[in-house]
Amino acid sequence: MNTTEKIYQAFTKAYKVSTDSRKIEKDAVFFALKGENFDGNDFALPVAEAGIASLVVCDRDDIPQHERILKVDNTLTALQDLARHHRKQMKAKVLSITGTNGKTTTKELVSAVLSQKYNIINTQGNFNNHIGVPLTLLTIKPKTEIAVVEMGANHPGEIDTLAHIACPDFGLITNIGKAHLEGFSSFEGVVNTKTELYRYIKQNGEFVFVNRGNELLWGLSSEQKRVSYGCHCGADYPVAPGECKPYLNVKWKKRLIETRLVGEYNFENAAAAIGVGQYFGVDDDKIQAALEAYQPTNSRSQVIESGKNHIIMDAYNANPTSMQASVRNFRKICGENHLLILGDMRELGQESENEHKAILKLLEELDYKAAYLVGPNFCAYSGCKRWWTFPNVDDLFQYLEAHPVEGKDILVKGSRGIKLEKVLPLL
Repeated sequence: MNTTEKIYQAFTKAYKVSTDSRKIEKDAVFFALKGENFDGNDFALPVAEAGIASLVVCDRDDIPQHERILKVDNTLTALQDLARHHRKQMKAKVLSITGTNGKTTTKELVSAVLSQKYNIINTQGNFNNHIGVPLTLLTIKPKTEIAVVEMGANHPGEIDTLAHIACPDFGLITNIGKAHLEGFSSFEGVVNTKTELYRYIKQNGEFVFVNRGNELLWGLSSEQKRVSYGCHCGADYPVAPGECKPYLNVKWKKRLIETRLVGEYNFENAAAAIGVGQYFGVDDDKIQAALEAYQPTNSRSQVIESGKNHIIMDAYNANPTSMQASVRNFRKICGENHLLILGDMRELGQESENEHKAILKLLEELDYKAAYLVGPNFCAYSGCKRWWTFPNVDDLFQYLEAHPVEGKDILVKGSRGIKLEKVLPLL
């Protein structure tokens, strides 16, 4: 019996794992992972002695011997190997979703639709990296029929690594835009990494779902089996955008689906869920019901009525593609009494100056009257005196305390690291 099989034997006692020594359920396997500010190996022996975990997997030589401790060369690799092994033991089909923008929303919408007919599991939150994907796969149960697995990446090769862990049957790339350029070096690097999912499916899976209206993705997927959706007459599952004031309506067959999604850019996410749902035979009424019931969370295009202002909170993440889409969409739906609160876009490397200047130029073209720009990049590159700049969110917070905002339509958009959610109580 090899190491993975030994761990799997312990795992099947409860089908549970833990990476947090403070939150271990009975008979779970504890993996002593290393982080930037901690080393799970420090807790290996106490966890083993507590007797709650069925097995403790660690990789440090100085850990004492114990009947519940198994030492391996690399704990993270052991976790990934276990996830891959478990995935292959289960009958569930795996649909992997990646992309520059919209992958989490698309994952949520697809899951909402598929759950109307199937027993599914999906990625929780944005648990989409080299640790999150294995942990998601390990929640697959014998009764699970479909696993919807989100995959994120900020360096070349990461999608390929995750695909070889998840072994997806189907793949879906939402779009490809400018994000994490610091890690990818160039837009071409982004394209090459995201399409690692296509290449894995071509060699090992069944087919990919592709937005027929996205010329880049349509071209990149031309040499493999695919099912298409979107706003294109040639799509296998056609769907069209309706009005967006501010919530998105979707025209599908003879139906008008009234979503709770803000922004025209969410059309592609909804279209993907409709296409996937139709392929898997979900009833039309149930597809519509699932999309209309979905409510965005975690600062992703949330509409908030604060009592003082009408707020669109979209500060979970930001890159040039999503920032431009949000700014353009907000101009269409906001009144003249509007306010932009925009935070820096991070991880753009050498392209940071050009991309921030492009956003500032767009604000001028769209004739925005009021904007609060937060972060060192916007401060450095903003030459327009009509807008206010703040080095950080704490400075903006102090300004808003002294200058309350009321009766405004407000868009809050920025990279997570700027922490624009801090000012929400003042809006």
